[in-house]
Amino acid sequence: MNSVYCSRGHENPFGSRFCVYCGEKLDIAAISQGIQPGLILGDRYLIVRQLGQGGFGRTYLAEDVNRFRELCVLKEFSPQVQTAYVLQKAEELFEREATVLYKLQHPQIPRFRELFRSRFNDKEYLFLVQDYVEGQTYRSLLETRLKQGLRFTEAEVRQLLQQVLPVLEYIHSLGVIHRDISPDNLILRQIDQLPVLIDFGGVKQVAATVAYQYYQNTASPATPPPTILGKFGYAPPEQMQRGLVEPHSDLYALAATALVLLTGKQPSELIDSNTLTWRWRREITLSPAFGLVLDKMLSPSPTERYQSARQVLQALTFPAGDYPATQRPAPAASIPETQEATAPTQSVAPNTPNRLPQTVFTSAISSSKPWWTSGKIILVLLLFTGASGVSFWGVSNLISSPQKDGNSEKDRNPSTPQPTPISSSSKQPIQPLSKYSPEEQARKQKLQERRQRLGIDKNFYVSLVDQIFWEQNPSLQKRSLTDDAADAQLRQQWDNIAARVLQKLSKLSSQARQRLGTYSGADRDRWKVDVNNLHVSSRALYDLADAAFFQQFPEQEGKNFINQPIGQVWHAFAADKFNAILAKSALEEIVFDPGAVSKTINGTLAGSDGKVFIAKLSQEQLMEAKLEADSKILWSVYSPSGKYRFLEDSQKRFVSEKLPESGFYEFVLVSRASVPLEYRLTLKVLNPTPTPSPTPTSSDTSTPAVTLTAKPTPTPQPTSTL
Repeated sequence: MNSVYCSRGHENPFGSRFCVYCGEKLDIAAISQGIQPGLILGDRYLIVRQLGQGGFGRTYLAEDVNRFRELCVLKEFSPQVQTAYVLQKAEELFEREATVLYKLQHPQIPRFRELFRSRFNDKEYLFLVQDYVEGQTYRSLLETRLKQGLRFTEAEVRQLLQQVLPVLEYIHSLGVIHRDISPDNLILRQIDQLPVLIDFGGVKQVAATVAYQYYQNTASPATPPPTILGKFGYAPPEQMQRGLVEPHSDLYALAATALVLLTGKQPSELIDSNTLTWRWRREITLSPAFGLVLDKMLSPSPTERYQSARQVLQALTFPAGDYPATQRPAPAASIPETQEATAPTQSVAPNTPNRLPQTVFTSAISSSKPWWTSGKIILVLLLFTGASGVSFWGVSNLISSPQKDGNSEKDRNPSTPQPTPISSSSKQPIQPLSKYSPEEQARKQKLQERRQRLGIDKNFYVSLVDQIFWEQNPSLQKRSLTDDAADAQLRQQWDNIAARVLQKLSKLSSQARQRLGTYSGADRDRWKVDVNNLHVSSRALYDLADAAFFQQFPEQEGKNFINQPIGQVWHAFAADKFNAILAKSALEEIVFDPGAVSKTINGTLAGSDGKVFIAKLSQEQLMEAKLEADSKILWSVYSPSGKYRFLEDSQKRFVSEKLPESGFYEFVLVSRASVPLEYRLTLKVLNPTPTPSPTPTSSDTSTPAVTLTAKPTPTPQPTSTL
């Protein structure tokens, strides 16, 4: 059941050499030496998976079994040299750093919980435990946008600074310098869409200090050496060269982060290596006021920078209308609420629940030259008020009504600033449907009402239909649909796809539909842990989800869709199957009658349904399993560890194996039919280990068997397909 994770947390099958999602080469040797999922540390923390690996240790996602299985993060430090001095010095310094972290009580900083020591595989480990932040790093958000030809807008980055600077002002007031601000260490939190500052460099400094003192043969409590930590380009020159850090060091790193998000370029591509000055104006055009603020934050001379976060906040008080949006290379239509099914938009795919609005102007104003000439200002006004056939390029604001675990998060603190698009509803037509024929108006109105009844987020719905529309019309991806009569047929095709999609989504539970657009890897982590507690593997859960999902979207089979809008639909089906397993409607334990050596189970699988059977068996037993069923019922047989897959999505009907390990074996049945099918499963186990009671009456001391059979019902039911 073990999986392999890359440094970004992507889950891969055990034995993979490269990450199937991002292509990163996987260090199998290093992974095999790590702490594996399922292990409990400190009699409290159940390891879920590895989140990443740095120069001084690994980071793990864990469940706190003493706090209602709440997710948390464990940061390990395992010194390469395990001497008494090194371990003692490390613990002393970590205790000191932990005391500092414990003082940090801010809603945009993960709360520090505790420091503990644990021994594993004959090595001593120190662990810092912090709250888990569910969301995506800004590095991941940027990569998603770059794949779609998008970057962060000036409005978004300015707001990001305004949301992070108060956090820096707070930690600096306590004498704490972060030291390592970058897109990797900022997370857009799912629950409230606020940036959270993670991975303080002080922890890494402790590890560096321990190593330095050991290799210098210094056993005395000497002054720690100056830090050389920090990422090139993000850390200012004096930090990288001499290890000097001040509050303005964090401000420099924050400005560098801003330019990376704005340009999509790495610092090495933006910095003049001779003068150490930033050459970002050849990449983007920003408002003069905002550009000057960034330049001052990034000055090579520390004395010429802002000296406090408060000074930067005051400098950012220029009016919002003073700057344009960042340009986008390819256009897309924007769809207002009352026109939501009008035309496809090349929007930011909701790969995660953490989506920021991206709104840009048309090519009439996309130029590297100053855009605020009088002629262009008039042109902009004409674009917003002129003919209906012209639309501005943009992406829907996909952060309305984010949800977590089915509970609405609409009741936010209204005083908390939220990312907002540059465009406003006042720039949209008052009656956008009036430009269409009565037939098209009625069609779009019907779609809108259907979506609202199903409780599906508008922006996610548009993105999902967009994806399917563009896949069916790849030649149209370089232009937007207009409101002109010439595009009426394409708009009708989009609406027809939308109607079929809504019909498919109606198969989901209400709770699963409401969460579309918010599922993330954290959901899969929770599901895995919870089904493991029932002796079910995540592989079995995914088998059930695949059957239901591919029944509705067969064209997705064999594709890597998990990080696309359609991947959210797969998550929704998985959520329903997860709940069915917890409710035991999709899970049954095979328990042999006293003295029996086999057991037979009869049942019926509804169309695209599935069920997991588990049986506790012992190593060296001879197992025979027989399934009588229609060929559209596939089955899989997995060993307790998942290392052995006797069958996988197979149409074979008999398996006989000498069991290689003890534990709960899984027998997973899924239907690929659209009609109910009967099954008959028989499981037989020979040479069982003796059970304490009752005493078998049969001369055969083997353990029972299970058999499945499936027959189609006489009245087939059609399924809708795209």
